[in-house]
Amino acid sequence: MLHSTNKEVILGIVVGTTGISLLLLWYHKVRKPRTVMDLPGFLSLSNAFDLMTLQDEMHNDQETTATFQGRQLQILEKLNELLTNMEELKEEIRVLKEAIPKLEEYIQGELGGKITVHKISPQHRARKRRLTTVQSSATSNSSEEAESEGGYVTANTDTEEQSFPVPKAFNTHVEELNLDALIQMADNLRMNESTKMESFELLCDHKEKFRDEIEFIWRFARAYGDMYELSTNAQEKKHYANIGKTLGEKAITRAPMNGYCHLWYAVLCGYVSEFEGLQNKINYGYRFKEHLDKAIEFLPEEPFLYYLKGRYCYTVSKLSWIEKKMAATLFGKIPSSTVQEALQNFLKVEELHPGFSKSNYMFLAKCCIDLDQTDDAVKFCNLAVLLPCVTKEDKDAQKEVKKISTSLKR
Repeated sequence: MLHSTNKEVILGIVVGTTGISLLLLWYHKVRKPRTVMDLPGFLSLSNAFDLMTLQDEMHNDQETTATFQGRQLQILEKLNELLTNMEELKEEIRVLKEAIPKLEEYIQGELGGKITVHKISPQHRARKRRLTTVQSSATSNSSEEAESEGGYVTANTDTEEQSFPVPKAFNTHVEELNLDALIQMADNLRMNESTKMESFELLCDHKEKFRDEIEFIWRFARAYGDMYELSTNAQEKKHYANIGKTLGEKAITRAPMNGYCHLWYAVLCGYVSEFEGLQNKINYGYRFKEHLDKAIEFLPEEPFLYYLKGRYCYTVSKLSWIEKKMAATLFGKIPSSTVQEALQNFLKVEELHPGFSKSNYMFLAKCCIDLDQTDDAVKFCNLAVLLPCVTKEDKDAQKEVKKISTSLKR
């Protein structure tokens, strides 16, 4: 995470430096109209650190070039000093990370090793409240198990995430479910927004029994995505997104031909990107698109996939030139798409599943407005209003549709 932050700081400084240099060049250009400068080439972030090449564009004025080079050297010296300070800071943080666990061991040793710190993972908070009465009748159960970061029960070790075990008295009635019955029950519970958490907890109860079953793994990853959507706490969202992505990676590794594994891995990559820096956001964006395309290849009739691709295309079509250049600088390629391509994907959703969602109609209306298809935009707004508001996404889409409708009436 620190590495990502360093990249953001450096990139910000480079872009800021570029802005200052532009201002200086503009000033000289006003005074000497004959000076020629290729603006897009100058702003190319792929050449941001090669500031010395600017003298080729200032060849008509030797005095100005010498002055400008002096300023460049000053800027490069400042950048080098900043990089040195960052490296020193990274080393200090590394030393602290190594020292803290040793300090904890020392304190535990001094107190006779009787202290054990348990961190409660967010997904068990609701369950802990729900199981209070059951725990009072099951006090004889041992606490020799803890939940690992991947969501599976392991021996009680010094993991980053540990939680109270689920009392056996609670699990007795569900452990008899076979895989098919479990899948059907979890899928049915997930269809209702109010019981998605119950679906998640049901899968948690069976993670040890079916941990190697691919149909269980991708559903478990999907359930973590549901919990991400339900949570309103940033730290919990990050927790759910990271564990879900880890499960998604396991799913696509074990079943590379399963479209649902690629679908939910792509979605969880999108969730994780919300907590990352600029470079990782772009990286996860490419990963999202890659696995979304694979999912469509294996599941060509799944409307949700085309909805996601439509959203991706619409977002990319709105990227500024500088944002595209940043992506090209970091990864050597520029993401590209058009509003027309986004529209085709949203229309595909409607073709496969008429009335799929308020959000799909909302994005159809937005695309039509951008393409000057006002009558179609009004039609899709009217269709959106007819659908009920069930999820938070529906409510957000309803608000946006009202704004669009109001703007179309002006």
